[in-house]
Amino acid sequence: MKLVWLRNDLRLADNPALRHACAGDEPVAALFIISPTQWRQHKMAPIRQRFMLAQVDVLGRELAALGIPLHLLRVETFAEVPAALANLCREQGVTQLYANQAIEIDEQRRDHAVSAALAEQAVSCHWFNGCCVLPPGRVLTGSGEMFKVFTPFSRAWLKALDEEGFVIHRAPARRGEPLPWLPLAERAWVDEALGELTVDPRWPVGEAEALRRLNIFLEQAVLDYGETRDFPAIAGTSVLSPYLAAGIINPRQCVAALQQRLGYRPQSKAQPGFVWLNELIWREFYRHLLVLIPTLSMNRPFKPETAALPWSWDPDAFAAWCEGRTGYPIVDAAMRCLNTTGWMHNRLRMIVASFLTKDLHIHWRLGEDYFMSRLIDGDLAANNGGWQWAAGTGADAAPYFRVFNPTTQGQRFDPQGEFIRTWVTELADIPAAYVHQPHDWLRLKGRQDYPAPMVDHAVARVRAIEMFRSLEK
Repeated sequence: MKLVWLRNDLRLADNPALRHACAGDEPVAALFIISPTQWRQHKMAPIRQRFMLAQVDVLGRELAALGIPLHLLRVETFAEVPAALANLCREQGVTQLYANQAIEIDEQRRDHAVSAALAEQAVSCHWFNGCCVLPPGRVLTGSGEMFKVFTPFSRAWLKALDEEGFVIHRAPARRGEPLPWLPLAERAWVDEALGELTVDPRWPVGEAEALRRLNIFLEQAVLDYGETRDFPAIAGTSVLSPYLAAGIINPRQCVAALQQRLGYRPQSKAQPGFVWLNELIWREFYRHLLVLIPTLSMNRPFKPETAALPWSWDPDAFAAWCEGRTGYPIVDAAMRCLNTTGWMHNRLRMIVASFLTKDLHIHWRLGEDYFMSRLIDGDLAANNGGWQWAAGTGADAAPYFRVFNPTTQGQRFDPQGEFIRTWVTELADIPAAYVHQPHDWLRLKGRQDYPAPMVDHAVARVRAIEMFRSLEK
C-alpha cells in the first residue's frame, strides 16, 4: 500500500506526490492530518482553516470517486504526528509514504521525525517539490549562495526555467470502484475540534473554481495588470492567493496558463504579462529564502543588525491599527476590509505594514502575526517576506528611508475614495475632494464620528529614519 500525505497541496492535478504514488498498480490511499492546537499556535486564521477543510471535503469526495480513500487523523501538535502516522501505516499495511516537501522549519522538523519513525518499520518516504515552479536551492548565485536581492534572482529564475522547462500533469485516472465519502460536517470530532465549518461565499473551493478565476483573469485583466494592480477599487488582480496558499492550484499551472494565453513566456517588463509573472517570481523568491535561511521561520530579521532596532510594543496603538481606527482613511479601510473578508489587496498590505512599522514604529512581528490570524491566504513565506520588506529588515535593495505616506498613497491609488467609502462607513457621504484628509470637512459639519490621526506622518517618518540610522553608529 502507498500512502499520499496531503498538506498544502490539496489538488488532484499536477500534484507530484499523488502522481508518483499512482504510478503502477499498487493500492493507493491518501491522508490529511487535522492539527487544531498546532494551527492555533501558528496563528492560522479561522477563515483559512474553514477554507482548507472545505477543500479537503471536496478532495475527499473526488479521491473516493477515483477509488482512493482519504484518511483523516486528528493530531493536536506536530510532536504527535510521527507516532500517529506510524500507527496508521501499520494498520493499513503501508510500505511507502509520498508527500510534497514543506518549506517551514517546524514542518521540516516534523517531516524529518516522520522519516525516522517510519524507517524503523521499513516504510520508505518519498518527498517532492510541489509548492514552487523551481525547487528551492535550484536558483543560486555563481558561488552557490541564495540571492539576497530580488532582481538578480528573477533573472536567474527565468534563465533556469528556460533551461529546464516543465510539464503539467493531469489528475490520476480512476484506480478502482468508487468509494463512499462521509462529509466533514457529519463527523462530530471535526466540528468539536474546529467549530462551525461553513465557508465564506466569497471564497468557493475546488480546483475548478481556481482554474475559472485564473482563466477569467488571463482573458480579461492580465494585459492591463501593470496599470490596474495597485488600485483596490478595481478588479485588476487574479485573487488567486487563497488557492495558491492551500495548494488548490500551484504556480506551475499559473505559469503554463499564462504562456498558453500569450503564446510565449514573457522575459522582460516590455512584454505583456511579465508584471504578473514577476509577482509569481516574488512568491518563489520568498519561498526559496524561507528554505535556505531557516531563521526567517524563527521570528528573526533577514538583516541581523536590525534585531537591535528599538521597536515599540504599544498595545493601544496596535489595537487601533488592527481595528482600523488610525485616522488615516486608506489604512483604516484596508484593515476593516481584512477583518471582514479575510483578504487584503497587495498595495494595501504594503501601505498598512509601512504605517505600523514606520509611522507607529511597532514591531513587524506583531503585524505579521495579526495578518496570519486573519488572512484566508496566510502563507508564512509571503507574509514574512512582505512584512520584513515593509519594515526595512528584509531582502530589499531599496534603502531603509523608504517610508510610505499613507495620505498620498490613498490619493494615488484610490483617487476618488471608492474603496475608502466602501469600508469606512463614517466617510460614506464625504466628497471625494476631502476623503483622504477628512478632518477639516468633518469639523465643519460638527461631526466627531471618525478618529483624528494617531500620529503626524512627517514627524513619524523622521523618527523611523533615525531608528535605522542609529544602527550605523
